[in-house]
Amino acid sequence: MSSEASEAIDQGGPGGAPRYLPIAEHGLIGDLRSVALVGTDGTIDWYCCSAFDAPSVFASILDAERGGSFELAAAVPAKTKQFYFPDTNVLITRFFTEEGVGEVQDFMPVNGGHVETERHRVIRRVVCVRGSVPFRTRVAPRFDYGARPHIVRMAGEATVFESDGLSLALSATVPLEADGLDARADFKLSEGETAVFALDQVGGDVEPRRCAKTEAEEQFGTTVAYWRRWLSASKYRGRWREMVHRSALTLKLLTYAPTGAIVAAPTTSLPEQLGGERNWDYRYVWVRDAAFCVYALLRLGFTEEAEAFMKFLTQYVSPCTDGQSAPLQIMYGIDGRTDLTERELDYLEGHFGSAPVRIGNAAADQLQLDIYGALIDSIYLYDKWAKPISSGQWDDVCALVEWVCENWDQPDEGIWETRGGRKNFLYSRLMCWVAIERAIRMANRRGLPGDLPRWREARDKIYRRIMKRGWSQTRQAFVQREDSDVLDAAVLMMPLTKFIAPTDPKWLSTLDALTNELVSDSLVYRYDALASPDGLRGDEGTFSICSFWYVEAMVHAGRIDEARLAFEKMLTYANHLGLYAEEISHTGEQQGNFPQAFTHLALISAAFNLDRALG
Repeated sequence: MSSEASEAIDQGGPGGAPRYLPIAEHGLIGDLRSVALVGTDGTIDWYCCSAFDAPSVFASILDAERGGSFELAAAVPAKTKQFYFPDTNVLITRFFTEEGVGEVQDFMPVNGGHVETERHRVIRRVVCVRGSVPFRTRVAPRFDYGARPHIVRMAGEATVFESDGLSLALSATVPLEADGLDARADFKLSEGETAVFALDQVGGDVEPRRCAKTEAEEQFGTTVAYWRRWLSASKYRGRWREMVHRSALTLKLLTYAPTGAIVAAPTTSLPEQLGGERNWDYRYVWVRDAAFCVYALLRLGFTEEAEAFMKFLTQYVSPCTDGQSAPLQIMYGIDGRTDLTERELDYLEGHFGSAPVRIGNAAADQLQLDIYGALIDSIYLYDKWAKPISSGQWDDVCALVEWVCENWDQPDEGIWETRGGRKNFLYSRLMCWVAIERAIRMANRRGLPGDLPRWREARDKIYRRIMKRGWSQTRQAFVQREDSDVLDAAVLMMPLTKFIAPTDPKWLSTLDALTNELVSDSLVYRYDALASPDGLRGDEGTFSICSFWYVEAMVHAGRIDEARLAFEKMLTYANHLGLYAEEISHTGEQQGNFPQAFTHLALISAAFNLDRALG
């Protein structure tokens, strides 16, 4: 899409204001069930109640008119700044006007890691800290991705938005008035005065209730205390503590407490390229992403999250070969469901006009052999760093390893979920090697039973196959797929998984080739889509997890100064809160679903290893 086209789509808000904020202009709040995105303009423009993958009630980030939003901002021209209350996921948006300074404190109450079973609440505290500031709010929910109608009624002091299957109640300490399908209020605060808005899920036995200022203050305190208590368990004391801890807090926000699931990202269809078709729903549990998250959290000392994910695996992801081409899907719903049928919502225009908007994900039916390595590696680390796995879990590991021994040489869609047909990807082979090798380590360390001679034979076959057919004599590099000359950043994992020595001449030559072809100012492209068509139209930005893998690969290769410079450059591409989407555009903008777990877990690992190398 041209800049002129995107500007045309973006105009038309009140007073000529932009209709869309860029992806990076958002912060995140959550309650370990769902999240809300809050823009730097004070608008909640993404919220799914009452779970990550529930239908949205606010989705103006995907359609400015039809999506719905919760606007709350100064009613006069203002400069804004946004930050997190220190060491928490409580977000503060400040408004600087000519007559005063005000702020909105946004959070979703969490108390001891739990929210009330049937109550899901967003609290917005408005405070005038200097002078006086007029404020304006408009609450405009649009249920079921804007497709389901609703009515508005008053219930005591609350305004209730009722739709079929879900109702929300808005209570406030300032007068509200109904405005068609919305509610609105105008009010002015002087220094020291506050106003509170609370949006609750209601229905069944849950009645609307007031949210008094004292109750909001109490829930603010308990929520702050929860996040600080959780973060205090971190063992990281290195140079980049603020960024690492923000990444850890973000990963925690992406966990679904009832089951231990970890979602890849809390959004759907935020585009990898404005105007492109690479728009996907990431609100599910990718086995690969979640397994890598476990590694990152274990590295920092957060064992409870790893244990919860292991329980999710045991309950929902146990191997099954009944009529399936593989024992595991590559992804699952947060409740363990396997049906993630993909469909397009063609009535939504998409972020900055970037259609289609998709819900569900057809990649669930793909074969991606690398997930077995990621999963068994995370189990190996959990067994080593947290607590020994059970005999039942070991039986599951053995079943997976036996399947990998039989099927590692199949072509698949690979880590990047290409839709251009199955190929013999090197990364898939690499992670099959990891799956078997880590299982052998566990068996040897704990004396666990397994067909070790067969496992070793398969492991060694994979090693020799990669060395023979994954190496390009022409490029003097390991390549994307067997018998090709295309480079792929996924091979950066070769030394990180201990497949090859980080100073092996073949690896150093590969690192040089990747640097020359796929790296731009520390940013790393996944691959050249022209050289390796992936079945999709349009371009994409650099892939942020690959950029952090690159840092880590250079650390292991002994190129410490280069690694540190690349890492520091990557930190400059974070948004104002230290958050990352999936990709970074040619002009440095965040692209794709936001924030992305993959990126933040890779930041943690890179920071940890770079710190250790620097001493």
